[in-house]
Amino acid sequence: ADTRRPAAIEQLKVLGEQHDIPVYSEDANAASTTICQHALKQAKERGSTWVIVDTQGRLHIDEAMMKELADIKSLVQPSEVLLTVDAMIGQDAVRVAQEFHSRIGLTGLILTKMDGDARGGAALSIRFVTGVPIKYLGTGEKMDALEVFYPDRLASRILGMGDMLTFIERAETTLDQQQAKNLERKMRTGDFDLEDLLSQMRQIHRMGSLGRLAEMIPGFSKFAPYLPDVEGEKQLKKIEAIILSMTYE
Repeated sequence: ADTRRPAAIEQLKVLGEQHDIPVYSEDANAASTTICQHALKQAKERGSTWVIVDTQGRLHIDEAMMKELADIKSLVQPSEVLLTVDAMIGQDAVRVAQEFHSRIGLTGLILTKMDGDARGGAALSIRFVTGVPIKYLGTGEKMDALEVFYPDRLASRILGMGDMLTFIERAETTLDQQQAKNLERKMRTGDFDLEDLLSQMRQIHRMGSLGRLAEMIPGFSKFAPYLPDVEGEKQLKKIEAIILSMTYE
């Protein structure tokens, strides 16, 4: 139901295609409530279990936009009402969340840009002031950068103590266990070659950027600022290109 932000519909369609999720949309001139009504009808016909209604960003001082949001909620009757808040705006995020909660009624929050310098201070304040639980954290721009929120893990990151549980969970879901055993055997027997190195680099890369991984390891968080994501990506791609350009003998 985001009809005002440029290319918002196209962006959602691309994401939907990438992850095999159907996206319902209409002409940008259609009313948001009408789009929601038609989307719910189509979802029922398809037998969909969940429907996510994406509304555009708005300021709590914009009365017309807030009324539109209230109308959408009244029509859809959602089981969850989640507000996405930019953690980088600091304590302003608290006021925004408080206003939305008092006028719309929130069931949860999503804090984005938690990979920045905010370090989660806004998360602690929002939870205390509004009483609304934080459900997800956004730590990057890709789909795998949306994490379930665990208060104890965030506190550990803020204190620079790392987050080994998230690191282990990410490794378990990303790394191929059988391939890891084969690599271990090759290293023990001295058969480890550059192709194995490339395979290992790709697996680690799927876990996330070097900076984000460093933040999760106790004692390494202080080195994270010196591992910029963009430069790290460039270096990994350069090494990959060098290995792929070699002739196998």
